[in-house]
Amino acid sequence: MATVETVRGPVDTSELGRTYMHEHVFVLTPDVQQNYPEEWGSEEDRVADAVAKLKAAAAQGTRTFVDPTVVGLGRYIPRIVQVAERVPELNLIVATGCYTYDQVPFFFHYRSAELGVTEPMVDMFVSDITEGIAGTGVKAAFLKCAIDAQGMTDGVERIMRAVARAHRQTGAPITVHTHPGSHTGLEVKKVLCDSEGVDPTRVVLGHSGDSSDADHLAALADFGFILGMDRFGINLETTFEARCDVVVELCRRGYADRMVLSHDASCYIDWIDPSLFGMLPQWNYLHIHDDVLPYLREHGVSEEQIDTMLVANPRRYFENTSAY
Repeated sequence: MATVETVRGPVDTSELGRTYMHEHVFVLTPDVQQNYPEEWGSEEDRVADAVAKLKAAAAQGTRTFVDPTVVGLGRYIPRIVQVAERVPELNLIVATGCYTYDQVPFFFHYRSAELGVTEPMVDMFVSDITEGIAGTGVKAAFLKCAIDAQGMTDGVERIMRAVARAHRQTGAPITVHTHPGSHTGLEVKKVLCDSEGVDPTRVVLGHSGDSSDADHLAALADFGFILGMDRFGINLETTFEARCDVVVELCRRGYADRMVLSHDASCYIDWIDPSLFGMLPQWNYLHIHDDVLPYLREHGVSEEQIDTMLVANPRRYFENTSAY
């Protein structure tokens, strides 16, 4: 029997059900929220709003949300515990890692191997997975890092290698924020896989659906990567139809077993002015259930392929957790 850690404790992977593989409960800038609390408002109101949105998702048949919020995105597990306890019908899975497009957070600047110090991120990530996060007892079930259009900066590479080493010690799978328009998945392959020895089948390349280049995405899938088609509702650089059409095409080519679906949504995000929230999906707009699945079905994607992307692939991702 394989299990996966959730906020409320381990569950059998057979109980994950329909899983959205890239959703955030909150994306925050803690320094701003702590020093300008009017930006955040009422803690209870924020928690209650998140609970309502998660319950709406669960009511439509979603059983698991995978939340890749880590250092750099405002992860605060005690708040997530409050939310999870009030939505017992939904599994919440949390991550460890670090998020930057450029340099490491300043905390790590003078704590580096170049100064003769053992890389602290590895031990921190491993502890989150094996012992729990910040005394909460909640264990991270996967690792997260990022690379964007800026490419493989020194900071991005340092975090990616720390994630790889924590992965090898724990077996926890990895999700990488990528920028497919810059073919950064190939950079992930060079550092994470070719250099650090991570099996690509253990890695989700997040935001792959930002690209309509089916040939490039198929090549990444052929390496073994899982493609995160995970921004349904975010149509800043593409369209709803383009996001769906590339999934249809990859399913037609036989790659349903290499894709996972999601929104990259958040109940609350402070990185954008509230007047512009319409640019980003919130969980009261459940695009996959209401819009994406009907579109995929109408364009030839089978129920078996849909179940593969939403149920079987996430389950396999979390079941394969053997350390190296």
